[in-house]
Amino acid sequence: MRCVIARYPFDLTKMGVLETMKGIKPELVTGESVTIGRRRYPVKQVGQVITRQDPRDFNSGEVIRAMTRLGFTCHGLPEAVPVPVLTPLENASALLGSSATQDVSETV
Repeated sequence: MRCVIARYPFDLTKMGVLETMKGIKPELVTGESVTIGRRRYPVKQVGQVITRQDPRDFNSGEVIRAMTRLGFTCHGLPEAVPVPVLTPLENASALLGSSATQDVSETV
């Protein structure tokens, strides 16, 4: 399949991408990613390996589009886990080692 990444045309095949990525250790995934074989790679790492270009020369959308057309599974941004926010009273209670809902009569 012919695709354009960073204004350069590439003829990519699914087998060619699998061969190229074989033996490449995945970097930490912090953004968009692609599953190749049994591994999940950051999109920019895949683009860098298959095009031999600096990752600053192309955007992740170009690589995602190419990988999707080749039949690879692409993943969006990882979802952030909401962090519970304590009220000032709950925070102070946690620091003192007691519950914010503890009855005053229990402490006397």
